[in-house]
Amino acid sequence: MVTTSVRFRRGHGFAAVLVALSVLLTACQINAAADPAGTSSGPSSPESSPTTTTPEATPAVLEVSPADLATGVLPNAAVTVKASSGTLGAVTLVDAKGNKIAGQAGPDGIWGASELLRPSTAYTLTVAATGPDGTQTTTKSTFATLKPKVTATYGLIPNGGVVGVGMPVIVQFGSAVVTKAERAEVEKRVKVTSVPNQEGAWGWLDNRQLMWRPKDFWIPGTKVTLSTQLHGLQTGVDKWVAGDDGTSFTIGSSMVSTVDMKAHTLTVRRGGQVIRTIPVSTGKPGPKTETRYGTKVIIERNSAITMDSATVGIPKGDPNYYKIDTKWNLRLTWTGEFIHSAPWSVNAQGTQNVSHGCTNLAPANAEWMFNNSKMGDIVKFTGSSRAFQPTEGIGVWVYDFAAWKAQSALV
Repeated sequence: MVTTSVRFRRGHGFAAVLVALSVLLTACQINAAADPAGTSSGPSSPESSPTTTTPEATPAVLEVSPADLATGVLPNAAVTVKASSGTLGAVTLVDAKGNKIAGQAGPDGIWGASELLRPSTAYTLTVAATGPDGTQTTTKSTFATLKPKVTATYGLIPNGGVVGVGMPVIVQFGSAVVTKAERAEVEKRVKVTSVPNQEGAWGWLDNRQLMWRPKDFWIPGTKVTLSTQLHGLQTGVDKWVAGDDGTSFTIGSSMVSTVDMKAHTLTVRRGGQVIRTIPVSTGKPGPKTETRYGTKVIIERNSAITMDSATVGIPKGDPNYYKIDTKWNLRLTWTGEFIHSAPWSVNAQGTQNVSHGCTNLAPANAEWMFNNSKMGDIVKFTGSSRAFQPTEGIGVWVYDFAAWKAQSALV
């Protein structure tokens, strides 16, 4: 540990005058007792006069880390102050904008900052102390944290609004949080609260996607808040998080739909009650076209999209290649599965599967489904041999709750 030790002094001129005056009066009294007859002709000789010295002040001796004027300090470095002689008083740590960093003294008397530092930031530490002789001092030291080669960024989903009962809380990093230990540190510093309270857990779909899901689907009307105190965390070599964030959202009505790919139907339930049954056509048999089975979450809504299969690994020249304009699109996977209007397949809807993996609806049915759905609504698919993989969409419901908790970096 690099430390800085500091001693403090102060003048004693006035005290010295008082001491000298006291000595003079004492000498006069002593001389008067030695010559009661008053025969003495003058004061004592210089050789017999007592001499005095002014005691040196002994302020507190401090050990401070990081050292004064240090640069390139790691954001997760310990900031500590210890009095190796004397007693610590108030200690404050602030950044260049005056924001105070929390800290406190422990049972051992050592003050320590209780939160991480921010990268590329200057800090000032102000320390009050009392020396063994009562000398009081205040001193300051400054240091600066490193400027990382890469500043790690992240986004929060959803960013407000009303969402469905299957929507998890998502912290989406722009690049990998490389090690399990780094992911564990991230997990320790994110917090979800809900009203009413619901049991749930954090887990990682991969090294970029951290999600919190309730044990069961959300209770409609729940208010959810997320806070992310992630500044100062390292997420890779020379890569650090600079800032904190937060979001809140509300859970809307319960919309849970089921697509039976063998029966070619989409059954829509609101609050557990069937409100519509729609004929559909899903993906035709084949390793690239069959619709995946499993529990999916509506990721986004888009009223018009140009779908190009080259974006999902089916290039021009492939027999399954397509590029087509679609309406009333509800995205279910990042790999190109949507529920959408398909006027070209109306004759097959309800009887056979002819699509490239999407769920085709007649235009009027697709518009109704679009207008009655929201991000976070659940759509369950049954009846195929191709499984939906968790990272292909919002895959938190692929797991039962015990398996989901095992996705945590803290286990």
